[in-house]
Amino acid sequence: MGSSKKFKNKVFLILEGNASNPINVFLVLLIIFNVISVILSTVPDLRTRFGSFFSSFELFSVIIFSLEYILRIWSCTSDEQYSRPIVGRIKYAVQPLVLVDLLAILPFYLPFVTRLDLRFLRILRIFRVLRVLKLERYFVALSKVARVMKRKASEIISTFIVMFILIVLAASLMYYVEPQTYDSIPHAMWWGIVTLTTVGYGDVYPQTALGQLIGSILALLGIGLFGLPAGILAAGFIEEIQSKNKQND
Repeated sequence: MGSSKKFKNKVFLILEGNASNPINVFLVLLIIFNVISVILSTVPDLRTRFGSFFSSFELFSVIIFSLEYILRIWSCTSDEQYSRPIVGRIKYAVQPLVLVDLLAILPFYLPFVTRLDLRFLRILRIFRVLRVLKLERYFVALSKVARVMKRKASEIISTFIVMFILIVLAASLMYYVEPQTYDSIPHAMWWGIVTLTTVGYGDVYPQTALGQLIGSILALLGIGLFGLPAGILAAGFIEEIQSKNKQND
């Protein structure tokens, strides 16, 4: 029993450790190659020529990631906060990064256990790209980004809510000011988004003087408004660095 518990603890420490040990180096590389494989497999010529390779590599990766997931769930009880066999494992399994682990392999198994519409299953395969999020587990820098995003989440969400309100107001105004150009508010919202982000594709644009005035104001607001999230994140990184420096002192 003692040796089994010691082995379980060792497995958990390895899997939850940093990227310096060989197993985690292998997992990091596998994650990166998986994302590259998913991207390249969408190129028609490459999919035709190397389709069997992509499928074999996907099968190999799913086996490895499934084994990793099982070992994590099995060994997590060696940690005090997850020590209860059932409740502890459930508590561990619902953590964001562990859910990412599950979502990354789930699309492969779903066709074997359900008769869902195949087109829907093809959409679920996008979760394979979520494997790149697993990299946060292994790198301190990515963990720092996650902490900053979590700390500043309310400010960032507030900024996007303001953006959404502004887009809806602008789209509604343009719909009533220029009904000949915008046949619906959702159609005008597309124009509002590309204008607010200062992308300006030019596929749809206001024709009247009043419409152009509204568009000009929205474009000017977009320059300042889209700088807010960057400023919020920059402030968050400064706070994180200062906090780290204080801990070191």
